[in-house]
Amino acid sequence: MTNDWQTVELSKVMRLEIDAVPVNSQSEFQMAGVYSFARGLFKREALPNTQTTYKFFHRLHKDMFVISVPKGWEGALARVTENFNGMFLSPVFPTFRANPKELDIRYFEWYCRQSKVWDELRRKSRGIGARRESISAEKFLSLEIPLPPLDEQRRIVEYVETTSALVANALSLREEADLETEILAFATARKIFANLDAEIIELGELVDQTRNGIQTGPFGAQLGSGDFIESGHPVITIGNVQFTGLETRNKLKFISKAKAKQLARFAAQEGDILFARMGTVGRCCVVPKEAEGWIYNYHLIRVALDKTKAEPRYIHWLIRASEDIETKLGDKIRGATREGVNSKIVASLPCRVPPLDEQRRIVAYLDSVQARLASLRELQSATGEELSALLPSVLDRAFKGEM
Repeated sequence: MTNDWQTVELSKVMRLEIDAVPVNSQSEFQMAGVYSFARGLFKREALPNTQTTYKFFHRLHKDMFVISVPKGWEGALARVTENFNGMFLSPVFPTFRANPKELDIRYFEWYCRQSKVWDELRRKSRGIGARRESISAEKFLSLEIPLPPLDEQRRIVEYVETTSALVANALSLREEADLETEILAFATARKIFANLDAEIIELGELVDQTRNGIQTGPFGAQLGSGDFIESGHPVITIGNVQFTGLETRNKLKFISKAKAKQLARFAAQEGDILFARMGTVGRCCVVPKEAEGWIYNYHLIRVALDKTKAEPRYIHWLIRASEDIETKLGDKIRGATREGVNSKIVASLPCRVPPLDEQRRIVAYLDSVQARLASLRELQSATGEELSALLPSVLDRAFKGEM
């Protein structure tokens, strides 16, 4: 401690105060809950008195302080704000009242947002194993806290609340900036395709006819839920297909090698485009080399391009950002009895297709834009981590009297 503040046991400035309401006194109770990690209270559904075995509930009053006996060591503690005045918690949530002449409850609330306080509660908890530890009201009141004069407590609250609001605003702006980088990549591509001086032809004219160029994945009778096993030959589903590429962190499904052999005509090849025909219709990716031979399912349409006519990465960018294609898909989806598209609609998508050299030049430029924006997002992510770490640092200094 770098100040002359006194350190007091919490019981000197706070006492247990419980407003126990018998369950049979009213037909239902508006219940609340307490988030872990000092994130405050939340509202639950009203509970009929016929659906509980408790004999009474604890009624909350503004500026009480509440802890969870089983999870107080995890930061499940909170000040009762005006919004929760009159709501109820079960008896495993004892409530307390601070002496307002000595302790500003908002000062104590901010003090309890420090992880070191939760660690101290864990040390005071009883039980074996993290999930069995519990903190009694008596042990909670044995906490020792720094107690500056009330004026100083209020000054600290004002400073911390101002800083907290600034950090929250900065985090919000960072999230908006992250979203704007995605929009910027999309807008750059859309502008290029809108101004492209090239003949518009249908996608079906660009496919490899030797491979049945546009093909929907196997129907349910050919590939059903009963065919999937824990490991084996990979099956690509709609969740794996993202504009950023084939996402294998979303769990792949697997079938036996014998089943994969039966479905060989639905095996993807490097450079194919996989197109989501349901859900986020039009989301697509280019099949990478490592996914060569994997089976794609019924929710996907495979486009095998004639690479003497079209560069797969160019068509991928075109499907992602072309206004012509977006309009076409929108019209077809709006006019359909059920959301989704078929291979015939995909074959009719309008594509502005310049010579191959120009396609590759456009892809290289858009990929470079994407790479620069990815670097910017990494920088923004690091900034976000620094901002998230700022408030705990501010709290630590504030309660050491260093502000």
